[in-house]
Amino acid sequence: MAAPKFAPAPAVDDARGYSSPDHVPSSWMPDRPGEIHGFQPEGGRLGFQGPDQGFAIKIANTFRSRLQVSPGENIDDAVCGCLGIALRRASLFSRAPVVHDLTIAFTAWGYLHSDAPAELVRLRARLFEGVANTLHHYAEGRLIVDMMPEATLRMSPAQVQAAFPGAWASLVGA
Repeated sequence: MAAPKFAPAPAVDDARGYSSPDHVPSSWMPDRPGEIHGFQPEGGRLGFQGPDQGFAIKIANTFRSRLQVSPGENIDDAVCGCLGIALRRASLFSRAPVVHDLTIAFTAWGYLHSDAPAELVRLRARLFEGVANTLHHYAEGRLIVDMMPEATLRMSPAQVQAAFPGAWASLVGA
């Protein structure tokens, strides 16, 4: 290793070179007890895995000023409930979340429309209440995510926009 000129070095030191260690360990193999073989596990309360899921929070926060909530509804609950839907859609396509994932979730639940049907508003007010507190309401958030049909998740934002508000019940799985 090089040393600056001003570093003291005894004049009688021998020059050193590289030498291999006496023992060379065998190559590493993925055989740990927690190692996953095949795809990610699926089941209740396991969610939907995907890359860079935290970025969805940044995208969701850009929607806050456009969300239309009725009196008694909380924007944080709307964002948290739709965030899970967006992450499920992104993992369905094996990619990181994008703005279209959140657009579909917010559109299907009527948060991007000021004239959402009253029945939908009553349903979402009941389902989304307290979901932002994931510590105590994780199961309720999972219910919102799991009730959205896969057919809706596979739609484009334009298709969901065209189907809303007439077919809102089939969009959200109600």
